[in-house]
Amino acid sequence: MKISFLIGVFWWLPFLVAGQLLPGFQKSASFNEQQMVLEGAPPNTRILINAPLDGLGKRDQVLLIFYALPNGNTIEQTFGKTIKEGDDWHFNIQHIGAQTRFLRGVVAQKTIVVACLETTCKSWPLWKKNNPDYLNDTKNIVERITAMFSAWNPQLVLNGHSGGGRFIFSYLEAVKVIPDNVKRIAFLDSDYGYEDSIHGPQLTNWLKAGKDRFLTVLAYNDSVVVYNGKQLVSPTGGTWYRSRMMKKYLARSFQFSEEGNDSLLWSRSPGNKIEFILKTNPEGKIFHTVQVERNGFIHSILSGTKQEQKGYIYFGERAYENYISDSITLPIRQLNIPPRKTDAEPGSVFMKRIENLPLEEREEEICKALADGNVPVFLRRTISLKAAFADAEGVVHKVEYQIMPDYLAVGSDDDYCRIPMNPRTAQRLATLFGASLITSKISDGIYEKAELKLEPFPYKPVGNANETVQKFVDHNSQIERQMSEAGGTRWQLVAGIKKDVILSERIAQQPDKVVIYGWHKSDGKPIQPVYSGHVYWYVDYSHGIRLMNNQVLLDGKPALLSDILKDPVLFKVFSNEDAPMSQTVYLSQ
Repeated sequence: MKISFLIGVFWWLPFLVAGQLLPGFQKSASFNEQQMVLEGAPPNTRILINAPLDGLGKRDQVLLIFYALPNGNTIEQTFGKTIKEGDDWHFNIQHIGAQTRFLRGVVAQKTIVVACLETTCKSWPLWKKNNPDYLNDTKNIVERITAMFSAWNPQLVLNGHSGGGRFIFSYLEAVKVIPDNVKRIAFLDSDYGYEDSIHGPQLTNWLKAGKDRFLTVLAYNDSVVVYNGKQLVSPTGGTWYRSRMMKKYLARSFQFSEEGNDSLLWSRSPGNKIEFILKTNPEGKIFHTVQVERNGFIHSILSGTKQEQKGYIYFGERAYENYISDSITLPIRQLNIPPRKTDAEPGSVFMKRIENLPLEEREEEICKALADGNVPVFLRRTISLKAAFADAEGVVHKVEYQIMPDYLAVGSDDDYCRIPMNPRTAQRLATLFGASLITSKISDGIYEKAELKLEPFPYKPVGNANETVQKFVDHNSQIERQMSEAGGTRWQLVAGIKKDVILSERIAQQPDKVVIYGWHKSDGKPIQPVYSGHVYWYVDYSHGIRLMNNQVLLDGKPALLSDILKDPVLFKVFSNEDAPMSQTVYLSQ
């Protein structure tokens, strides 16, 4: 058996050849990059991970930058692009994408990966207010993305602009002692939430713990700004006040040299390990975003290094103009399957444990195990399928959708079992993962595109034997033998091995039934036509749960399958039925 590397929620190859995509990433249209989008894990968050195609070899080290977005900005706007007529002005005020590309050309000894962190409410302070578990969720974001790159010994940077500073402080409050792998913390006009009693000792101890720690703080005098006839910030609430407050606290332990340069006041500790750059503001202007735009992100990564102020000037002209992309297109989000725990049961152990459970208890144990992340690595690597399908009016649309390569299974890559379950259990898991069950049309499309087509292997019915866990295990073993004989691998798209539990208008018309379809033969015809004669709790060895990402690309734009199937015209793109679906999920009664 091949060895798999399960880190966090992902399946990383330990080292890659130059230009090879990380599993789950998609190549960007320009600048030799690869990207991944995560949504909803934790709730109400959206994350873009951008990495170069090169620089992830055996001897490389990752500099992983967590950049918490400012209030009001999307990832697309923050990453930036060339502004065109009619574009929102937010696309032209941060350019984190272009500034990252500039940095990659300068920091040759490390591979820079940036994770842009957004909330659905577009405000980390508001996200914190509405999320009672914000400390654990913030910590989990950092740890899970860090774990993805553990093969490359990542050094971390905590960075953020505006309300993004709240993410940094939330993480500091969650961990209490700042981990050794955090090498740099940068507040880009974002330290509104700083408190001496909480964060002062943390930052002091962290800075003293090693010579490879850097702190950068950028701020301007926002206390004198009047906006719409009112003070922009309270006397003690702005970054001008909080930054000087932080500097005063740190001055108890570190000496600072002071220098005035034009309108900028620079305060540096020996070796420039700590750097405060405060912009005076006699005219009372708003420089909140300008500090980032004028090479602020670049400087926040290079301050205190040999590259500081080389090839760029902080608060000078943009040094990254040649790195601005003409457009920005993000890939489909990844499924939100929790990480598999190190002590999770192997598939064989789990199947043995549930073998004699009553049906209702068995379903609950199946749901609990999979919801907790006891899912093989290979199922997390969805396969992208492209097609051209007509809608109800005959208009052809280009679609792209991501499916699991095989049926839902419990266990590890080395010890797993495909696990039949009733549709309500399957729906609970699909909703949790940001996924959807498939339709009969999608089932046909999967068989057509499958790299590995196996012959169906049915058992004759003998009493209720086909409904038992032992038969599930036997059928799984048979499929494994067939795959081995065909020279297949678990990473391939496989079809012909089970019937699909599908979405259909019948689930609204017959809410107590399960709808099944498929089990295609070598001639491409399914053994099972669309059928809804079984009560919902009926499950046998032939039933399989093939999940797909509920987010699809329709003519290049993200859309939800669940919305498309309800649309009076578009439903036909993904459905063989004669009318749109009024219900796209199995409901618990």
